[in-house]
Amino acid sequence: MWGLVVGCCVGRIGWVTVELVPDDLWERVAPLLPARPPRRRRYPGRLPADDRAALRGIVYVLCKSVSWRDVPAEQVGCSGVTAWRRLRDWTEAGVWPQLH
Repeated sequence: MWGLVVGCCVGRIGWVTVELVPDDLWERVAPLLPARPPRRRRYPGRLPADDRAALRGIVYVLCKSVSWRDVPAEQVGCSGVTAWRRLRDWTEAGVWPQLH
C-alpha cells in the first residue's frame, strides 16, 4: 500500500521520515486535503506546519505504535500534537474515506 511499510521497518529516523510519505502517496492525499483558512492580516501568528509533515507524523505514529507526544518533531517536521490536530481536522473533513 504505497510503500508505507518500507520506512517502518528501519530504525534510523532520518531515513524513515523521507520514506514515510513517498511522492506517490502525497500526490493522492494532497488534493483531498481541505484548504486552510487565510491568515489574519494583523497578528497573523505562527505559520502553520506543512501538511506533508503532519501526514508524516500521523504515519509515524501508526507505524511505530508510539504516542503522539513521542513523535520526533525535528525529524518529522511537526510536533505530535500538530499531527494529531490535523488527523482530527482531516477526519472531520472526510479525507480518509476518499482515499479508498
